[in-house]
Amino acid sequence: MSDHGSKPGSAGVATGGQTNVDRRERLRRLALETIDLSKDPYFMRNHLGSYECRLCLTVHTNEGNYLAHTQGKKHQQNLAKRAARDAAENPQVAVSNRRKVLPRKNLVKIGRPGYRVTKQYCKETNHRSLLVQVDYPEIEEGTRPRHRFMSSYEQKVEPWDKRYQYLVCAAEPYETIAFKVPNVEVEGGDTKAGEEKKPFFHWEPDRKTYLIQLHFKPRGEGLVRPEG
Repeated sequence: MSDHGSKPGSAGVATGGQTNVDRRERLRRLALETIDLSKDPYFMRNHLGSYECRLCLTVHTNEGNYLAHTQGKKHQQNLAKRAARDAAENPQVAVSNRRKVLPRKNLVKIGRPGYRVTKQYCKETNHRSLLVQVDYPEIEEGTRPRHRFMSSYEQKVEPWDKRYQYLVCAAEPYETIAFKVPNVEVEGGDTKAGEEKKPFFHWEPDRKTYLIQLHFKPRGEGLVRPEG
């Protein structure tokens, strides 16, 4: 006899546990496609390589699990409690935030900017570096390009690959472009007198060229290919 509510030969009715697993997976995929973790004030990566929610004080093994957690009942309830507490402590700030509406720009994109990529390798130190030059001849007057690093899990163009990250460059009215680089720590921090600043970001307003110089700590293979 077949299970109640299912057709003969089928796998039967899904249990409550299976339904919850499917639901969490759908929420995780939706969150990965719509949420930018760099803007989440409660997202933190600890020294063990795990991910923590500062709001709920929970630990997660990867970004997907953290994002699924943010869509759950516990996190949403804590967000509501935090918002209510902030509104009670700072009523004027809460009102001004609700009223503040940023004007939306309706700019017509004029295509991708031109770019040049130069890979460099020092045999003596086993260091790899990357020089990126992006041309923005029609950039808006008085503005300069922006950049940020984006994890493989944030983008939706390629399958996720934890070995790589993306260097994203944007400037109106051009389309945003990204360069696929190894997910390796980039050298930076304080430099001694006479040493080259690492990493190096420089906007040349006369030539309308954005220069980016990255130095990778010894590790990994391959360097870059641009992504749209």
